[in-house]
Amino acid sequence: MDFDDTPEEAAWRDECNAFLSRHAELKPERADLGRSYWAKARSEAEEHTYAQSCRAWQRTKFDEGWAGLTWPTEYGGRGLSSHRAGIFAEEEGRYDLPQGQFAQSIGMAGPTIIVHGTDEQKARYLAPMLTGEETWCQLFSEPGAGSDLAGLRTSAVVDGDEIVVNGQKVWTSNAGESAHGMLLVRSDVDVPKHRGISYLLLDMTTPGIDIRPLKQPTGRSEFNEVFLDDVRVPIENVLGEINAGWGPILTTLTNERTGIGGQSGMFDDVIELARDMGVADDPVVRQDLMKLYARTRTIAYLGYRVRTAASRGEMPGPESSVLKLANSSRLEQLGNLVMTMMGARGTLYADDAVMGGFWQNYAFLGQWMSRIGGGTDEVQRNIMGENVLGLPQEPRPDKGIPFKDIPT
Repeated sequence: MDFDDTPEEAAWRDECNAFLSRHAELKPERADLGRSYWAKARSEAEEHTYAQSCRAWQRTKFDEGWAGLTWPTEYGGRGLSSHRAGIFAEEEGRYDLPQGQFAQSIGMAGPTIIVHGTDEQKARYLAPMLTGEETWCQLFSEPGAGSDLAGLRTSAVVDGDEIVVNGQKVWTSNAGESAHGMLLVRSDVDVPKHRGISYLLLDMTTPGIDIRPLKQPTGRSEFNEVFLDDVRVPIENVLGEINAGWGPILTTLTNERTGIGGQSGMFDDVIELARDMGVADDPVVRQDLMKLYARTRTIAYLGYRVRTAASRGEMPGPESSVLKLANSSRLEQLGNLVMTMMGARGTLYADDAVMGGFWQNYAFLGQWMSRIGGGTDEVQRNIMGENVLGLPQEPRPDKGIPFKDIPT
């Protein structure tokens, strides 16, 4: 494992900073978390303004050749390694710049279309992603199919050159602001559940789509439930082949889990909170801080191993598979610890709360977005046990039987 930059990597880091410093200032040593996105809930107008600033920054990156660093050059990227993109992300995070809005678009939909899409689909969808003009949402989970994604029941029937879709999705992030959606549908009930799914590229303005925001404990409504009533999708919007959506699904999920696993630790801010709350000398708190530090550094070292392998042109080993689960565990530790340190003050909200409620919203209430999104902790353990450690598969009584014969 290499911890220091090679001369080439150091030169690349300097190049990244030269670009970033032209557009923003470095963040202060101690950020004002009370003014961050994760503090008190914002109004609809404030959310819109923030989204516009994210899109403006994305457009700037595109215009100056810094968008989609790992994407092939023919699709507007620079064809660089994920290792170099990781260095850029590290440096970008040090600057006071608007972040977010594109995890589903550039982080998930784009790489999936690049791998599985037709030339027409690539020409239509990829460029507007990189410019920030069009954002995407993920229409995967359903009320009865979340962790068991292959159990989805939103129906799709081919009618001429269209597919008619009926069903419901839930926990869809930013559905109301998205131009397009990655939509999974059940297109064949006569085959086992993994073999009867199609992956559609959905225009979110299509008639028959009803988007209903879900109020979260944080006071926001990033998540939505989406109802699809006789929604007609052109047959050319199938990604891959009809009834062969599981391959594109895995590509999307892999990118989603990688994004979640790469989230930063914020350990220095936790230390400052302990000092502010007057508990930095408490022996139990100090022990919990060290447990959190150990987990944070372990995740960082796993990331270094992945990046080292990528920089050498090697395939990463099992460490890439455990990053998402490791980060979920860290978020659980973090949420419990900050609430313990704040004590009764952790029950306050908005302007009355410590740092405007940042720690309650980000660390305690917000942890579930990462711990459930991309596959729950339990699902990740099964994946690691079966695919990394080679353990026997979990019993699956519905394996190999037609989907229509699975009890509901």
